[in-house]
Amino acid sequence: MKFLNFLHAEHGARLGALVSDEHVLDLTAAWPQQPAPASVDELIAAGDAALAEAKKLLEAASAGIGRKSMDNVLDYATTALLPPVASTGRNIFNVGRNYRDHIIEGNLANGRPADAFPKAIEFFTKPRTALLEHRGGIQRHGRLSDSLDYEVELAIVIGKGGRDIPAERAHEHVFGYTIVNDVTARDLQRLHGQWFKGKSLDSSCPIGPVVVHASAIGNPDALDLALEVDGEERQNDNTSSMLFDVASVIAQLSAGMTLIPGDVIATGTPKGVGFAQRPPRCLQVGQTVRARIEGIGELVNVVVE
Repeated sequence: MKFLNFLHAEHGARLGALVSDEHVLDLTAAWPQQPAPASVDELIAAGDAALAEAKKLLEAASAGIGRKSMDNVLDYATTALLPPVASTGRNIFNVGRNYRDHIIEGNLANGRPADAFPKAIEFFTKPRTALLEHRGGIQRHGRLSDSLDYEVELAIVIGKGGRDIPAERAHEHVFGYTIVNDVTARDLQRLHGQWFKGKSLDSSCPIGPVVVHASAIGNPDALDLALEVDGEERQNDNTSSMLFDVASVIAQLSAGMTLIPGDVIATGTPKGVGFAQRPPRCLQVGQTVRARIEGIGELVNVVVE
């Protein structure tokens, strides 16, 4: 099941789900009882019964498309998507330096020993004002930065809250997974001596296009992920290369700190980022960025002035 948020021309924000690569079911309109969930966050909060209802509606819609019956079904290509999660709640949590080869390329680019690996997970956050939907424009922020960069990342969406979650129970707390492009102003990151400012500019957190329910992802620690800029592949790896796997990330973040349903945790990026190339190759106005993760889909954004 692939859930999304979209903007209805008359009724505002709605909850949807992909019926196929071409079709979106308006779950809010199709919901049999009122009030109906109007976002993925509301679906998560409504619990297992709501998830079961959504599954039933999706199965009926899929059968209807086969019979050319298209009630509450929209064209995916023309649907105005919204960020699929984090429409309410807290900042987006992020993991820094979680892929060995990316750590090495960053160390070399910053004049550190190549084998200086983190001993614990490095966490930071991005504000919700940074969120950007699939097909939205990444602002170049040329007045502030000469070094805007890209980072494809697998993101965890928490379904069941908790504190001190043991690694062996961590997957029980996951609702699903999505894609994050952790857009970063590298020069601001260096200027301010920490990561928050350089990673928090408006539109610096493209996310989506969907949240795939955990039941549809066999092993989140074995997913191919890649990123292209104008059709040129810049990043290509597998989540099996992460130093800290999904369960470890949840366990360490929740240690002494309560996670709540709807929390989003991006898990780090592989090698191939722009600032580490020689010469650096960061984002410019007009470029198209495509971030892909196996089993989830493709997050596409264009850099704008």
